[in-house]
Amino acid sequence: MGLDMYVDLMSPPCRAVVLMAQKNNIPYTEKTLDLFKGDHFKEEFLQVNPLHKVPVICHDDFKLTESVAILKYLSAMYPVADHWYPKELQARALVDEYLAWQHCSVWMDIVPYFIAHTIIPKLFGKPVAENKVQQMKENLELTVKVLQTKFLQEKSFLCGSQISIADLHAYCHLQQPKALGYDTLAGKPKLEAWLCRVEERSETIGGVARYM
Repeated sequence: MGLDMYVDLMSPPCRAVVLMAQKNNIPYTEKTLDLFKGDHFKEEFLQVNPLHKVPVICHDDFKLTESVAILKYLSAMYPVADHWYPKELQARALVDEYLAWQHCSVWMDIVPYFIAHTIIPKLFGKPVAENKVQQMKENLELTVKVLQTKFLQEKSFLCGSQISIADLHAYCHLQQPKALGYDTLAGKPKLEAWLCRVEERSETIGGVARYM
């Protein structure tokens, strides 16, 4: 069965999906899009995903969108280690809890900052007002605080003693502001140590590091 991945590695959700495949030696063909050039609006891609979003996977005739759904699918379809998405009910529920929470927190705070910092100046040739950017930073700081106090706590990883798809997802998202010169984890020893542990257990991260 052939697995095609439609991705733009500037996108954190795309990076998470690619890292999952690389880390677990899942064979795939990468179909690269450039969102800045509008590749996701081209007719040939709309045949793949009418919502013109990435990532998308095509597994023979089966198509799947949304990074969280794709990560879970890869965990079930391929012989990956159980810790990525545990079969034990409560352990799995903790991973699901984080992935449900991040949609309206991590993602919703990082995207406005990325748009204000990068996309608006690129498209319109002028920066967003500094006070608005500062408010976005403050919102992101509050979210990162919850990430540490609610999810990481004293554990090695967000959902337990072993790395999971929740850690990959969080890692890719939290590296986005850093690439723009704003390190949200700086001065937060527990989260910085967590970041190092994720990198130690995901040797393939170097392959997409240039996009972070």
